[in-house]
Amino acid sequence: MTPWPRLFRPHQYIKNLFIFMPLFFAAKFGDPVLQARAATAFVAFCLTASAVYIFNDCQDIEEDRRHPTKKNRPLSSGEVDLKTARSLMLVSALVGLLSLSVVSLPATAVLGVYVVINIAYTLRLKHIAIIDVMIIASGFVLRLFVGALATGIALSQWIVMMTFLLALFLALAKRRDDVLIFLDTGEKMRRTVEGYNLQFLDTTMAIMAAVVIVAYSIWAASDQVVAKFHARYLYLTSFFVILGILRYLQIVFVHLDSGSPTKIILQDRFLQLTLLGWIVAFAWILY
Repeated sequence: MTPWPRLFRPHQYIKNLFIFMPLFFAAKFGDPVLQARAATAFVAFCLTASAVYIFNDCQDIEEDRRHPTKKNRPLSSGEVDLKTARSLMLVSALVGLLSLSVVSLPATAVLGVYVVINIAYTLRLKHIAIIDVMIIASGFVLRLFVGALATGIALSQWIVMMTFLLALFLALAKRRDDVLIFLDTGEKMRRTVEGYNLQFLDTTMAIMAAVVIVAYSIWAASDQVVAKFHARYLYLTSFFVILGILRYLQIVFVHLDSGSPTKIILQDRFLQLTLLGWIVAFAWILY
């Protein structure tokens, strides 16, 4: 891929699919009007998130140059200059925010909150251990709210909680990769490395994994879900959730690869088939 598109980090757009989750869980995915609103929100969020990624790269050029993989990013490798990157950042942010404002002003406000939080994260908060992973996880919850506000669908408190816990699990795995790099090379890819060690991260990841599985299973088997969707067998989809969590743990602890959750999902066929199985099973039972 040429430098400019890589600057936008399109592989990260998979995260923004969470915008469609309110539509999916509400069993309204077949509504073309709501699909169009959610799709617009998705594109708007992708553009705005890309602006945030570019801002982050502009701030972290020197740190990225010492990283084994981030050194190949367009800015840190010198393929794109700072002036061009900043211009693309501003255009991307403006187009994203203006596009979403046509669909929903409340959703645009939430997207604005996402931008502000991530600017604070880049400038300061990412250097504070625990706070950094909490902010990463909150970004996924904000995606849910953007999708909900853009489509006018009320969010379930269970969906919000499970999304946050799953995102926190993935963020902790990513920090584990930073600790492994430090132990292997002596290079601190992030200042927060001092606030983590393998024992802490392994323990917290195990806790988050267990809580995600339990929370999903309770939600899927709850009387509220059965009454709302008339789906008594939704709890069976817990099989795919457990399978996916175990596979990710295997990748992290056995294959020692947790640097980029999005790249893992895009490259690992096992996870892809598990996710597809969950979507098909969930849709078949629900719809």
